Amino acid sequence: MALFKTKTNPKVVPAQLKIPEHIAIIMDGNGRWAKKRMMPRIAGHKTGMNTVKRITTAASDLGVKVLTLYAFSTENWSRPNDEVSFLMQLPIDFFNDFVPDLIKNNIRVQVMGNIAQLPDGTQQAVQRAIDQTAGGTGMILNFALNYGGQIEIVAAAKQLAQQVADGTLMVDEITPENFSAALQTHALGDLSAPDLMIRTSGELRLSNFMPYQAAYSELYFTDVLWPDYSADDLLEAIASFTKRDRRFGGLNEKYESES
Repeated sequence: MALFKTKTNPKVVPAQLKIPEHIAIIMDGNGRWAKKRMMPRIAGHKTGMNTVKRITTAASDLGVKVLTLYAFSTENWSRPNDEVSFLMQLPIDFFNDFVPDLIKNNIRVQVMGNIAQLPDGTQQAVQRAIDQTAGGTGMILNFALNYGGQIEIVAAAKQLAQQVADGTLMVDEITPENFSAALQTHALGDLSAPDLMIRTSGELRLSNFMPYQAAYSELYFTDVLWPDYSADDLLEAIASFTKRDRRFGGLNEKYESES
């Protein structure tokens, strides 16, 4: 089965689907969307914000438990200053507008990444959204904001190394379980690893997004640009996920019985 699929807009009945508990999305293509329309890049980011609202609602309605969105990477600081400034304003506008809907739909906001490096206004908007939605018991909307997977892994390694230096942990006691507990996704518990990782815009890489957690994630790449991404596109990705046999390094039952 090819990982790269063009949009075919299938007629998929949600009841036929196996819904992933945790979906992670690399929201890519805002700039190219704007360029195709001879518009500034920030126009693509603004339209992409509306796509976040649309896909959040769709994922929640489908019964997804965690939706993680790659909103801003540690590498994105290298972009032009005016674009970075706009991207720092987006969470403020998004949460001011969308938090009432999140509360109405019982959705809880979480954020991973180095929030302390963000502008004060952005930090305040993020924390306010976390606080206002803290009572939600439905889907977790988890934003990766100023996040880098390699930095996250190094920080976890340093944390465990410090415990070893302090004598509270032996080297041979380091396990995948306590390493995972040192990652920023630890608050998600058993749902920390995405079942399905989607990247829009046709790029075929993960771009430093959750490299440890995605070890056994099913990957789905689509050429649809993020501002154009629809609920039907999400259903198409889930339909592909439904057909896959997740073996986590083992054999499927049919193959094992025939061997």
